[in-house]
Amino acid sequence: MVRTVKPPILDAIDLEREIEKEFRKLPQHESGPTEFAPLSVRAPDLGMPDYVEHNDGATEIGRLSAEAVVREYEAAAKDIEALGVELIEQAKKCEAMTRDALVVTEELKETAARYRAEAKRVFVQIESCSLLTAEVRKICEEMKDKIASPAKAEAKAG
Repeated sequence: MVRTVKPPILDAIDLEREIEKEFRKLPQHESGPTEFAPLSVRAPDLGMPDYVEHNDGATEIGRLSAEAVVREYEAAAKDIEALGVELIEQAKKCEAMTRDALVVTEELKETAARYRAEAKRVFVQIESCSLLTAEVRKICEEMKDKIASPAKAEAKAG
């Protein structure tokens, strides 16, 4: 009786590692790339997430497919979590910027108050100068009239 021997079934990860091993044996070209794919593509994480486990009786293809899908979902979930961390970092920067803006706003309010005080001082000074000038003109007119009055009186008398 002749038995046919089936070749062992290689899973995708073992096959990928065998191919990678063969590529590493090839001489490297100086002008060409030394790596064909990033580590995440060449050597996926072999462990499955804790929240899943294979069912008894699942076929090898079903197991490999399920593992591949759950790994992709897990990678996406980790990317989402990393995005959350980045968002928190940006929010902290935003909060710091807001605190700085509030400090600057207070400084601006103080500067505006000093400008108003200076405007009031200049306003009062200009009005005081205006009143003084008006008084000087009035006195000058009165003096002019006094000086001119005796000359007019002498001209009439004469």
